[in-house]
Amino acid sequence: MTNQVRVRYAPSPTGNLHIGNARTALFNYLYARHFDGEFIIRIEDTDAKRNVAGGEESQMKYLQWLGIDWDEGADVGGDYGPYRQMERLDIYQKYVDELLEKGLAYKCYMTEEELEKEREEQRAKGQVPKYSGAHRNLTQEQIERFESEGRKPSIRMRVPANQTYTFRDIVRGNITFESSDFGDWVIVKKNGAPTYNFAVAIDDHLMAITDVLRGEEHISNTPKQMMVYEAFGWQPPRFGHMTLILNEERKKLSKRDEHIMQFIEQYHNSGYLPEALFNFITLLGWSPVGEEEIFSKEKLIEIFDPDRLSTSAAIFDRHKLKWMNNEYIKLADLDRVIGLAMPHLIEAGKLPEDMDSPTREWAEKVIALYQEQLHYGAEIVELTELFFRETINYDETAMDVLKQEQVPEVLQVFTDKLIHLDEFEKDAIKQQIKATQKETGHRGKKLFMPIRVATTGQAHGPELPLAIELLGKDTVLKRLDHLLKQLGA
Repeated sequence: MTNQVRVRYAPSPTGNLHIGNARTALFNYLYARHFDGEFIIRIEDTDAKRNVAGGEESQMKYLQWLGIDWDEGADVGGDYGPYRQMERLDIYQKYVDELLEKGLAYKCYMTEEELEKEREEQRAKGQVPKYSGAHRNLTQEQIERFESEGRKPSIRMRVPANQTYTFRDIVRGNITFESSDFGDWVIVKKNGAPTYNFAVAIDDHLMAITDVLRGEEHISNTPKQMMVYEAFGWQPPRFGHMTLILNEERKKLSKRDEHIMQFIEQYHNSGYLPEALFNFITLLGWSPVGEEEIFSKEKLIEIFDPDRLSTSAAIFDRHKLKWMNNEYIKLADLDRVIGLAMPHLIEAGKLPEDMDSPTREWAEKVIALYQEQLHYGAEIVELTELFFRETINYDETAMDVLKQEQVPEVLQVFTDKLIHLDEFEKDAIKQQIKATQKETGHRGKKLFMPIRVATTGQAHGPELPLAIELLGKDTVLKRLDHLLKQLGA
């Protein structure tokens, strides 16, 4: 095995990039980059029934969007290809033939119906179902009879008896399995396709993979892969199994869970920043030293320590992700924030797709008003609602403000000031608020809250003079006039 760290992310092209798969890729990427190693992408596409059109391209696209690059793969080449399993079938066949020749594997002609009957009988006896080995030692005569019946064989690994398999997991320490836990398992299906555990072990060896980081659901696969390594006299890689990702109800993150967006594409389409998602996902099952939680990709590569991979399940906290993305948005260039938010206002029908220059300039100012508050691009539609509606329906909080006795006086004086204002821009509006304060004697919340609620419909919001400027003189005066009539002023 090479001394240089070589790790891989090996997705199946069965759908879009899921949060769990993205974390696997990300941890492998950080591991490789931290140790100045190599990161390989290998496509495990032997399960043709589950593969979907565009699945591979989607995986690659959103890995790149997250900021992950790789050294070898089907798209970039490398010295250890091919990097798609379906292009490696002749390689697997060579090793299948070797195992059959050595008697370490054998052909099994049992039908699916026979296998299911066997499993049902084992369950009825309270046993854990596993292959009985019924075809482990077929005679040549039996083989010829099965083949004359047109039966297609699978090929099974001959599991050694009374053998203990122990490996030191990077995350969990020593893990042990007994060979008696397993029946002879299939390495080649009846259709000729290699099974996952067989192909993975062959590929990892031939691609000189030194370390395998993957989800804990693969722990039980590890001894099967160790059997393959042992059969050929190869040294297995180091294994590390990451804990589950749970939702906020402490249940396993499921693709059917509609409370959490499951796919990286959804975060891209909702206007999240890739570096924020990269940062957030890294903290799902790994923790840095100290209390800091905001890190650049370069810093995460520098400080990534596999010894700090968690042994307890990670919790996907949606609110934390929104907070973290907001922290990145606040620091982002305004043009980038506009690029995140503008498409959502267009899609919602708030803005035309083909805007003239004045409209675009106005829209950009409206978005800029909310950069500090924005958690993700799509949220801009809700945040800016006050700029796109004719009338305001004042909620209970707003009405509590408007019921105060000084309100009619403040709004009437402020209205008079605005009517005579020639330059309707934020600095001039700010001066008229001060003039209203001077004339009425009301200050602080008694002054600002009625003006804010009357003009925007909100008790809290962005910089008030600028919000009033962007609403426009006509809209603001209409709202003030309508409200004063309601108040009987």
